Amino acid sequence: MMTQEAVTPIMSKMTEFHDILLVVIFAVSVFVFILLAYVFVKFNAKANPVPSKNSHNTLLEIVWTVVPVIILVAITIPSLRILYFSETIEDAEMTLKVTGNQWYWSYQYPDNGDISFDSYMIPDEEIGPGQFRLLEVDNRIVIPVDTTIRVQLTASDVIHNWAVPAFGVKLDAVPGRLNENWIRVKKIGTYYGQCSELCGVGHGFMPIAVEVVSKENFALWVEGAKKEFAEGGSQVKTYAAVGGN
Repeated sequence: MMTQEAVTPIMSKMTEFHDILLVVIFAVSVFVFILLAYVFVKFNAKANPVPSKNSHNTLLEIVWTVVPVIILVAITIPSLRILYFSETIEDAEMTLKVTGNQWYWSYQYPDNGDISFDSYMIPDEEIGPGQFRLLEVDNRIVIPVDTTIRVQLTASDVIHNWAVPAFGVKLDAVPGRLNENWIRVKKIGTYYGQCSELCGVGHGFMPIAVEVVSKENFALWVEGAKKEFAEGGSQVKTYAAVGGN
């Protein structure tokens, strides 16, 4: 598999489209290779001591113009369908607001008591067993499984990009603008991403860690988070371990 395991409907559609494109690319490449080989053999100097004086071939020119157009149109239609699907948010059950900062992320849960916290990368010297260097954070995002979540993105300083490959999400966080996307994760687990916009010297140190838990354990996390900090607090602990996944 050339992509991470798809755990959202959006990423599943992207993976299917990617697999179709691989077939198209392979077929075009093979055709061009065969065509070039035919030209080398059929029209070399030894096979044609007297060169042809033809300057063009109308039918051939029409074919090599029309066929690529047909291929591009065939690719465009499913591509636009996926784009529309990824940007159409229906019946969101909760909202996660993401704010990009130099160089960390801030998160808010407006539908869950306005929980808010900052998320920083764990330095190399503090990485523990089982944690991934440059990907682990002090405060993970915690979301429930099988829940349609509206993701709102903005930034406080420069343009950032919130990208989680397994979710099929890669969206700019722009100062003064609120972008939206949605996710519905089908599988409990921990998923990682990074800032995918060149936002400054700390660009490579803005990881994203998302812990997907059962709805029951998410409710426990919310209750614990409400008690631990007030709105706007930044000293947040990860409660996803409560009761396991």
